[in-house]
Amino acid sequence: MGRLFWKFFFFVWLAQITTIWGVGSAIWAIRHEESRSLEGVDTSRPVTFGVEAAATTLRYGGPQALESLLQLRMRHPVYAVREDGQELLGRPVSAEILHAVRSALQQGPAMPTIREVPSAGHSYLLFVPDGGIDAGGRPPTGLFPLVPVVAATVASLIFAALLARYFSKPIRNLRSAFRSVAAGHFDVHLGSLMGRRRDDLADLGRDFDQMAGQLQSLIEGQRRLLHDISHELRSPLARLQAAMGLVRQQPGNIEMSLARMERECERMDRLVGELLTLSKLEAGVASVPTQTANVAELLTDIVNDARFEAEAKGKGVALHGDCSAAVHGNVELLQQALENVVRNAVKHTPPGTSVLIECRIDAPARSLQVAVSDEGPGVPEAELPLIFRPFYRGATQGKSTDGHGLGLAIASRALEAHGGSIRAANRPTGGLRVEMRIPVADL
Repeated sequence: MGRLFWKFFFFVWLAQITTIWGVGSAIWAIRHEESRSLEGVDTSRPVTFGVEAAATTLRYGGPQALESLLQLRMRHPVYAVREDGQELLGRPVSAEILHAVRSALQQGPAMPTIREVPSAGHSYLLFVPDGGIDAGGRPPTGLFPLVPVVAATVASLIFAALLARYFSKPIRNLRSAFRSVAAGHFDVHLGSLMGRRRDDLADLGRDFDQMAGQLQSLIEGQRRLLHDISHELRSPLARLQAAMGLVRQQPGNIEMSLARMERECERMDRLVGELLTLSKLEAGVASVPTQTANVAELLTDIVNDARFEAEAKGKGVALHGDCSAAVHGNVELLQQALENVVRNAVKHTPPGTSVLIECRIDAPARSLQVAVSDEGPGVPEAELPLIFRPFYRGATQGKSTDGHGLGLAIASRALEAHGGSIRAANRPTGGLRVEMRIPVADL
């Protein structure tokens, strides 16, 4: 048992013990005061039935019927005293008891254990002497209800322990789960350990499971990213080493080897630049709005450059719709995001086809919708959510060395940094359609 269990147990039990003994003492004090005010008279609940039976017998049967009843051996013998102080069976009754009984009747409402019944021209006081002993003796003092209080104390001990365990057990599980996560084990599931609980602790366990899953995804993503970076850098470095070896073996081909090394250096420089951009976006460094630009101007420049490169391969690029909306943010990042999506579409659309860029202004949502569609092979449905991950290459790309799989990842992070979004879907007629939503400042 942990410290929290004992704290819960101690304070809950202390509260219960205080309540039990306080209530028990109050009840004892009240009954003790009543017994003192009615010295020699039994005021317990069982006496009520005997007194009531005697009163009914006297009322309907008269003194003779009551005398016959009182002559029976009763557990609580009822006394019937006339106004002149004579007891019906001649049993002695002390003056102190009679005075206490009459005072109790005069000072307040009749008690159930004391009755005054008129019959046959007389008035009879019906009561039971305390303990059934000689009515002239002194009554014993009230006893503290020790047995009920002790029983309640033991019951409170059990329930306090159960309540403390109910609260401390999930916290111990949570502590153990934190230790597992700190040790690198993320396959913990607190939700199943909570059972059928429907309280804040159960919600905390489910939130912990979600947090552990997200941490596992982040760490696996970092490991995968490091693996992909090392793989992407290894290939150009290997080609550089091969070019250097070729220079040593064939000095006459130095120009061709230098050109090869220059291309590999440019590829690594581009890779490092994209990695830096992606790192800044994920760290939130590049998300501060600093400039205002018109999306139509950005798209026009991008389309002109893409069309120039696409026409050399027998492809086309077309722009339709109204894109005249102003945006606030990092204009360079927004331009790079749009350009990456367009270039990716140009890369995958076959010769003889065109890339279609459509713009639509959503005035109620104050956003610009930009859709880029190609006529390429598309992407398997299971891979659509994955194409925006860094270094991801689908089955349709094979082992192509054209690009590093960072373009769509950068576009996704850049749009998210500006409050936008991006998603991809296969076209019914073939090809991929990438839809981007960009919040605008002025329509």
